[in-house]
Amino acid sequence: MESKWSGKSVLITGVCGTVGAELLKQVSQFNPKEIIGLDNNESELFFLQNSYRDRDDVHFYMCDIKNKSQLSGYFQGVDIVLHSAARKHVILCEKAPSEAVQTNILGTQNIIDCAQEAGVKRVLFTSSDKAVNPTNVMGTTKLMGERLMTAANASKRNKYPIFASTRFGNVLGSNGSVIPLFQRQILAGGPVTLTDENMSRFVMTLEEAARLVMESVFLANGGEVFVTKMPTISIKDLAVSMVDIYKERDQVDGDIDIKIIGAKPGEKLYEELINEEEIRRTFEIDNYFAVIPAFKSVYGDINYDFGPNSSPVDKIYRSDLEDFMSGDNLKNYLTENKLV
Repeated sequence: MESKWSGKSVLITGVCGTVGAELLKQVSQFNPKEIIGLDNNESELFFLQNSYRDRDDVHFYMCDIKNKSQLSGYFQGVDIVLHSAARKHVILCEKAPSEAVQTNILGTQNIIDCAQEAGVKRVLFTSSDKAVNPTNVMGTTKLMGERLMTAANASKRNKYPIFASTRFGNVLGSNGSVIPLFQRQILAGGPVTLTDENMSRFVMTLEEAARLVMESVFLANGGEVFVTKMPTISIKDLAVSMVDIYKERDQVDGDIDIKIIGAKPGEKLYEELINEEEIRRTFEIDNYFAVIPAFKSVYGDINYDFGPNSSPVDKIYRSDLEDFMSGDNLKNYLTENKLV
């Protein structure tokens, strides 16, 4: 992957976020010409800048993607844009839908417009499982972000930019992940609170998420949504495995109760990454599924060829329909990836 990033000018939005910061960390290892990091979090941007003070090829700017006139100046000379800035918290977006729309929809359109005006080569949008059959404002705005990225390929007049999205589920250990919550509850002696014992989720580590985002940048032909293949877990199994790990380390004594508190409003018992409608236009490749644009005919002569190892998909990709990782495998996954 190094040769693909070497000598490139890369812009990362939301660089202070969990995924954005990991993208910065990984891209910076591949000899880019420069990295431009944008965020509107002043304090975190200051700390991140201090962490990279010895890198003269990494530059940080305070910028809100809702402000197109400010945003456009940073796109000049950029080759690749990794767009991870977003409002991501479900309940907060439900309480402030206008902010979610302005950032996740209008902000994404600003990214598209600036990339087209500056002649950027490739733009990748980081989406979410919540964009599939959305039940809330946040998921709906993420779905619209995907649609805008796909539609951008229909309106462009040249070969570039190539726009695409990547969709993945829970990043374990990230801000908002259930692992830090379970950890605090276990070390405090319990109980561990579960919303529903039948709840399941797709999971991946932060390093895996960033690596797959970076790989899909160069897989894109234009307008696809790449869905990363992920392990699946039962949330109850996760809680039990974490309790076992801390007991084996002698960090807790006695029994730790698990308490069922009921699902949160709008919360699904399972996660979806590919739905029924998308199956007929989805191909399976090595680490991904590639969802082809529904309106393929309006995107010009794009050859969606993913090589001899690609094949059509015949079933939805939903966490409760997959085999769960549990027992020793789950405990090993948690400890080997230093999640607990």
